[in-house]
Order: sequence, then C-alpha cells, then structure tokens
Amino acid sequence: MSRAFLNEDKFEQAGDELVERPISPHPNYVTPAGLKQLQDKALRLEMLRSQLAAKKDDPFALQGKAEAERDLRYYAARLESAIVVDPASQPEHEVRFGACVSLEDENGDHHQYAIVGEDEADVAQNKVSWVSPLARALIGHRVGDLVKWRRPAGDMELEITEIYYPKETV
Repeated sequence: MSRAFLNEDKFEQAGDELVERPISPHPNYVTPAGLKQLQDKALRLEMLRSQLAAKKDDPFALQGKAEAERDLRYYAARLESAIVVDPASQPEHEVRFGACVSLEDENGDHHQYAIVGEDEADVAQNKVSWVSPLARALIGHRVGDLVKWRRPAGDMELEITEIYYPKETV
C-alpha cells in the first residue's frame, strides 16, 4: 500500500477524539527513581506539546499535540497520586516493594527481578509491577521460602535465594 494512503488515513483521524489512558485502581507506589521517571516523562511531554502548539496550521502537529495533552493528563494524575516508597526503609529479610529478588526455579534456572511501581515495570530490565502475579507471589516471603507462581502456562515453584534493596540514586 502506498504511504500516501496511510497518511490520508491518519489525516482523517486527526479530528477524532482520543481515548484517555486508563488509570490503575491500585495505590500508586513508586520508588524514588520511578518518581523521577514520571517527572521526566511529564517534562518531555510538556516540551513536545509546546513545540507542536507552534505548528497551528499542521493537522498532524495538532493530532500530536492532542496526544501529548492526553498523555500529560495521565502523567499529572500519576504524579499527584504517587506514594514514594524508599526501598531502604523496607525490612531487609523480607520481600516487599522495591526489593530485588534472586530466584531459582524448579528447573534449576536462576532469575532476578525488581519489584517496582506499575509505571516503572519493564520486562526487558526484569522490573515487575508490585501488582503482577509474580510480585504478589513473592511479597511477604524470605530467603529459602518456596513460593508458587501461578501462571497461565502452569504453576511454577520458585525458591527465593537472595533479597536485597538497592541504594536509590536519583
């Protein structure tokens, strides 16, 4: 398909109303680094919105501005509801919010995950949301505990081999 047709489709959508980004019903726990990520994202969106606002005659810029404003509303709400939890204040020997947890699965494979806020979660960096099934299975347990991770692919037993809380550098 010609790129011109794709751009026409986008042009026709330029006047459509955007759907708001859903806000989680869970408490918005964040690490200090997660709070900084939220603040940085809001700042970048504010700068983008300002740049796009200057292009008043460009329908694509108007659509981009509308998207940036929608995302700014989301990040403003997330910043307003943020509950900062310093990992250093957590109990050292128990898995809680902010913990880095080393695990051994039933196949003998080793894994490490950090339990973070919903907006901080990043599978590529082994950061899981505190409301994820894995984090929920781990929270409250200690080194040596066996936990059952209930997954769609089947339950897996994990042994907690290490718990530590990183020193936050923001």
